[in-house]
Amino acid sequence: MVKTEKLSRSKQGKREYLNEVQTRELTRQLNGYFEFKVEVPRIKHGQRQTLETLINEEALLFAKFLRHERETWTPRISVL
Repeated sequence: MVKTEKLSRSKQGKREYLNEVQTRELTRQLNGYFEFKVEVPRIKHGQRQTLETLINEEALLFAKFLRHERETWTPRISVL
């Protein structure tokens, strides 16, 4: 669904919205993506984990670094 909205006093733009069926499908696919297994060791045990767990663990390690509970923080994943 496309709606025209005011962006500023003199500008209008079009914004596209998803309907309920598309929203549910996008949410289902996104949740499935976060359940994808990655080959990065977990903090406590195991050699594989879900992407969601990896994101949560990286946030925890970074927070510990910011609170000076850890001396260094090196991300376990790299973004190209």
